[in-house]
Amino acid sequence: MGEQIRRPGNPKMDIKPKSKISASRKLSLKIMLLNRAIDDLEREKQERDEEKKRYLQEKLPPLQLSGLSLVELQNLCKQFYAKIDAVDEERYDYEDKVVKHNKDITELKLKIQDLGGKFKRPALRKVRVSADEMMRALLGSKHKGSMDLRANLKSVKKEDIKQEKVSTSEVSDWRKNVEAMSGMEGRKKMFDAAGGGQ
Repeated sequence: MGEQIRRPGNPKMDIKPKSKISASRKLSLKIMLLNRAIDDLEREKQERDEEKKRYLQEKLPPLQLSGLSLVELQNLCKQFYAKIDAVDEERYDYEDKVVKHNKDITELKLKIQDLGGKFKRPALRKVRVSADEMMRALLGSKHKGSMDLRANLKSVKKEDIKQEKVSTSEVSDWRKNVEAMSGMEGRKKMFDAAGGGQ
């Protein structure tokens, strides 16, 4: 009975307890953390600089050029060129590896999204575009006409429709026409109809 069960509908039980730290104490803690972070960053930078100097001293000892003959200087230059070539090859290999790893990372991210089934929809803006502007965007400068579909329709007069109906009604069964026109008699009829027999 000493413990009270929290229920979502009970407003008295949903009240969060006030924090025991005052606002001024929180602010002072934040300032202390920021100062500590700044000190750590400066220390890391100094350590990196010292490590770089130490590495360069190991890899590049100071040059002793005094008292060397021309042949020895040429050999020294050849050694430097060989080292430069080796370093360039390593740098190229590392850059290639980085590019390959970046591609692998993006492919794996896409696979994870596919497996999870959660696709991020890009935020799209609503754009009002007229039909003419859309056709101009699709077809470029080729589209000059308007989208008034009725204006582009062919106008047909009622008399033309009546003539078409009459001409179609005159045509009889096409099989009879084929039989009548077959052979030499049919060719003679076509010749006569064309006005060649006069």
